[in-house]
Amino acid sequence: MLEVGLKGYQEFVVEKKDTAKVHKSGTLDVLATPAMVALMEETAWKSVADQLEPEMGTVGTSLNIKHLAPTPVGMKVWCESLLNEVDGRKLVFSVDVFDETGKVGEGIHERFIIEEEKFQNKADKKKEK
Repeated sequence: MLEVGLKGYQEFVVEKKDTAKVHKSGTLDVLATPAMVALMEETAWKSVADQLEPEMGTVGTSLNIKHLAPTPVGMKVWCESLLNEVDGRKLVFSVDVFDETGKVGEGIHERFIIEEEKFQNKADKKKEK
């Protein structure tokens, strides 16, 4: 059973592949907002994955973020997530991203618990139309 207060943590060192220039979200060699968003989502889903029943997973449904400061290539970034709310299948997380100088991003992220095979089958049926 998932409980409020569950924490998550993920980190990486910013590489060229993580930059705004590569993600086409800007022209600079700094951590791209899409890369930061991916880190936020990964941290949240991994924090609860081992607490779910087999064959169950989560999907992101909402993310409201602020990218507060740039992070250059070569600097470590990390995300800390906190499960703030469990409402049936809906999970609400706070997500905070830091680099070696301080906070660079923050947000609220919602995920829903799903049965993975059923969800995938539903998505795949869209190709039949």
